[in-house]
Amino acid sequence: MAVEDEPECRLYVGNLDYRISESSVIKMFSTFGKIVSEDFLLHKHGPKRGEPRGYAFVQYSTKEEAQIAKLKMNGRLVFGRPIVVRLASEKATAEGTKTLGATSADAKQSSTSCSKLASLDKDAKIAAIRKKLKSLEGEGSSAKRPRLDTDKKT
Repeated sequence: MAVEDEPECRLYVGNLDYRISESSVIKMFSTFGKIVSEDFLLHKHGPKRGEPRGYAFVQYSTKEEAQIAKLKMNGRLVFGRPIVVRLASEKATAEGTKTLGATSADAKQSSTSCSKLASLDKDAKIAAIRKKLKSLEGEGSSAKRPRLDTDKKT
């Protein structure tokens, strides 16, 4: 599997000011490691066509580089706005923020390439989806109670 396809190496960079350019994002994040790819999203349609959407994705060659960049850049003020940096695979909800507490020691572990860790993460996601589906199937089997119509005249 190619390194570029690994979610552990891909960062979401959000809350970007509209004045920030693609080259600025690359300059800010290139100090933390080798950037394999970068997606700077622009509006495709409507009155804002061609203007930045306010977020980007930065792909590093290793998970460790991505973790270091996340730790160093998350919350940093850029053009007066705190930017949000997280793994692209993390959820923005409280459930996804469990992984935000990583330390720099976690990021400096042996240089494990992203491809070695992808299958573990994928299996965990599949197990979580199966568990959720099973719980939803259990809820669906209980019959709905009929609604009482209190406004009905007799």
